[in-house]
Amino acid sequence: MAIRYAVDLTDTERATLREIISKNKAKRSTIINAYILLKADRPCGWTNEDIASAYEVSTKKVEQLKKRFVEEGVEAALYRKPVTNLHRRKITGDEEAHLIALYCSQAPAGHERWTLRMLADKMVELDLVDSVSHETIRRTLKKMNLKNGVFHRSKMLPLSAKWKKS
Repeated sequence: MAIRYAVDLTDTERATLREIISKNKAKRSTIINAYILLKADRPCGWTNEDIASAYEVSTKKVEQLKKRFVEEGVEAALYRKPVTNLHRRKITGDEEAHLIALYCSQAPAGHERWTLRMLADKMVELDLVDSVSHETIRRTLKKMNLKNGVFHRSKMLPLSAKWKKS
């Protein structure tokens, strides 16, 4: 099988990788990546399968690491990519308070109680949020431990409970 990505380390890159390994101050994943890159260097002659079994990683990881090294460089191959999919909360504290007040209020005419979809639609209608799903409403109400307009306490006994004495 042909080598897709060939790793050719310079002397300075090799020295940097050995320094990371010898100091043992970096994250475990960084150290393993350094070991993999050293063994993936062409003069070493290790195959992807040999590297994967030696460091208990998948061959896919070895291939991806070699690809990242060839395309982006040593730094990109050593360290993890920064997280780019940060999620903004749809409902903040103020909106939660409005949601609870709405949930505890009288249900619309013709309905016995609020449904999750009706609550989501009403939140959008009142311009409290731009858009929100019924699932977000469900999670928020569950987090508040709210059911049928009543806050439920946990089943755990209070700390001052007297235990049965024999």
